[in-house]
Amino acid sequence: MATVNLGSIKFKWKGTYAGGTAYTIDDVVSYNGSSYICIQASTGNLPTDTAYFEQMSQKGTDGTNGTDGTDVGTVITTQGDILYRDGSGLQKLGAGTSGQLLQTNGTGANPSWVTADAGKTLQLSNAKQSTRVSLPSTSAKTSLMSGTHTQVKANTKLLVHYRFPFWAEASGSSRVYFDFDGTTHYDAWSWDYSQFSVNTNTWSGHFVVDASSSTGSKNWVIGWHSNSTNSQPASLFCPNSSDDARLGQTVAEVTIQELDF
Repeated sequence: MATVNLGSIKFKWKGTYAGGTAYTIDDVVSYNGSSYICIQASTGNLPTDTAYFEQMSQKGTDGTNGTDGTDVGTVITTQGDILYRDGSGLQKLGAGTSGQLLQTNGTGANPSWVTADAGKTLQLSNAKQSTRVSLPSTSAKTSLMSGTHTQVKANTKLLVHYRFPFWAEASGSSRVYFDFDGTTHYDAWSWDYSQFSVNTNTWSGHFVVDASSSTGSKNWVIGWHSNSTNSQPASLFCPNSSDDARLGQTVAEVTIQELDF
């Protein structure tokens, strides 16, 4: 009886095309996202060579969203880009700056980046004084400490904390003042004190004041202003063991918080 060669009765999937593989008729390979069927025995001939392969399926457009045909790959081009849909199609929202948050603006509006700096501490500076100082008797403004604060944002608020160690006799009334960028802010006449002999005495409190209308490095000064002629809050500022052997070196401290609301 004569033998009839029916050939292959189904396709033979060979996976990704390899140049060193011998392919026979009806072998199917994948190449660059498309599929091809071998129509003539071939080794080393690319699937795009129509003498040896025919294309079975074609790769689609990268990133097409399937609705309006927009190629996402041409919209999003940079690390940090975000894809969203506006009124007509897909659009790119470029990366915001460090620390910003993504905000929805409701139905019918596009998203946006917002700066998340409201209601937080923008800057913190701290100064310490650990040098023993003899204080004069005067009714004039007298500095105790000074420094600089780098203001981050215009028209913010400053919360100023202070702690001052004093020593020795004094009496009268004084108030603390705080100068910031040339503007003086006064505490109330709340520091009423009487003679307290040879001992330590600590003033502590805080101010809430307006910062400058501009940013950058700003000078500040804090001190006392007496309400009595030729008076002083104490004889010494930041006493140490030379005043009393039981003392170490005392330390005055000022902390400034720049706040944004």
